[in-house]
Parts: sequence; structure tokens; C-alpha cells
Amino acid sequence: MKTINELQDEVIEEFSDFDDWMDKYQLLIDLGNEQQPLDEKYKNEQNLIDGCQSRVWLQCDIQDGRLQFQAESDALIVKGIVTLLIKVLTGHTPDEILNADLYFIEQIGLKEHLSPTRSNGLLAMIKQMRMYALAFKAKGY
Repeated sequence: MKTINELQDEVIEEFSDFDDWMDKYQLLIDLGNEQQPLDEKYKNEQNLIDGCQSRVWLQCDIQDGRLQFQAESDALIVKGIVTLLIKVLTGHTPDEILNADLYFIEQIGLKEHLSPTRSNGLLAMIKQMRMYALAFKAKGY
């Protein structure tokens, strides 16, 4: 099992192959399209993330003490962003997720290339993932 930082470094490497932001957006869209669609039963109010301009549903389950995230969005780039977050954070313990410094967002230049509303959405997604980690930690996982 790779650490969160190893996974972040892989993402950074993947994005460093492209200089042009149009290509990076395309990579995000491709990543989002590769993701398994979220089961309809999880597309509910409870899983909808507040603070995102587009609709994003995030489902979290725990398996053997590790969090498993699934998500879906009706916006392609947002779906790609949440896919990246899942790639980095899924399969880790609540503590690992809570202690993670998500430096890849800055490193791949995502922060400065997102509109303010998307940037807020990104922060809302991270916050929600950390909330799940906190909730499972509180339950003794």
C-alpha cells in the first residue's frame, strides 16, 4: 500500500508531463471519465457537498479501518478533481487522512488555475473527506 505522499508524487509526475493548462484540464476530464459511476442510491441529499457550484456527491465507507471514497459530479472538471482526491486519500486510515498535507494541489498548479467557485468547491471536498475521517475516528476506527 502506497503512502498518501507517494500517491501525491505520482499525481504530480503525471501532471508534469504537460506544460499547457488545456492539456492538464483534458487530463482531469479523462480521469473523471475513467471513474466508476456512483451507485444511484448514494446520489442523495446527505452525500451532496455544500460549497460546490456543481453537484458533487461523496460516499464514504470504512473497510478494515481504512476509508473508501466514491464520488460523482455533474461537471467534468470537478469530477476529475474529486477523482484525484480519491486516488490520493482512499484506502487510508482516518489518522493518515487527517494528518495529510495535500501539497499536490499546489504543486500541479491546480489552485491558481481554478475559478474561485471551483477553488471553494475543492476546499469543500477536502473538508468533507476530513469530516468523514474525523467521524470514523470518533467511532473508534
